[in-house]
Amino acid sequence: MKKITIAIDGFSSCGKSTMAKDLAREIGYIYIDSGAMYRAVTLYGIEHGIFQDDRIDTEKLKKQIADIHISFRLNPETGRPDTYLNGVNVENKIRTMEVSSRVSLIATLDFVRKAMVAQQQEMGKAKGIVMDGRDIGTTVFPDAELKIFVTATPEIRAQRRYDELKAKGEEARFDEILENVKQRDHIDQNREVSPLRKAEDALLLDNSHMSIPEQKEWLTQHFKQVVAD
Repeated sequence: MKKITIAIDGFSSCGKSTMAKDLAREIGYIYIDSGAMYRAVTLYGIEHGIFQDDRIDTEKLKKQIADIHISFRLNPETGRPDTYLNGVNVENKIRTMEVSSRVSLIATLDFVRKAMVAQQQEMGKAKGIVMDGRDIGTTVFPDAELKIFVTATPEIRAQRRYDELKAKGEEARFDEILENVKQRDHIDQNREVSPLRKAEDALLLDNSHMSIPEQKEWLTQHFKQVVAD
């Protein structure tokens, strides 16, 4: 069976990462979380004084971007890949609201996107990968054999994020999360570099009212169709 590249794009908190991880495990592919890469750069910025309130010291970050290396390693306990920033496991740190509220600012910077896209394309040279993010099917892998664009209503996405944070025992306010989701949507769709948009040849998946099994069946069916051609 031929190996292909699967690109999954869409809005924040649509469950892209979960579905991509599950699909990769199901079909024996490597999963790469591109959103986690931008979150890792954001965490780096927080820890290295690159954020000044709501501003970013872009010159400082530009000088250090070549020193930011992101990789993924399989966690034997969860069976899923964890994100490493310069060799340190930051999987939990990058999922906080502090990082969530600032990641879109980092993701709009052209030199950051250029550096991350280069790392992503290097990871994908061997095929047999599933990558999710905002511009995978349009910028990173425009020739991907299977492209999926995921959406859901802002309210449902905010509820999912709220439930996820509460399950981890973290403080969370639904109204604050909903506002964050809407702000990220606006920034992602209107940034100058690689704005969030559906590729012309991408399949649309609105999972607002789909169960996980229904979603999994939909993904598997389309994967089988593509590799059988």
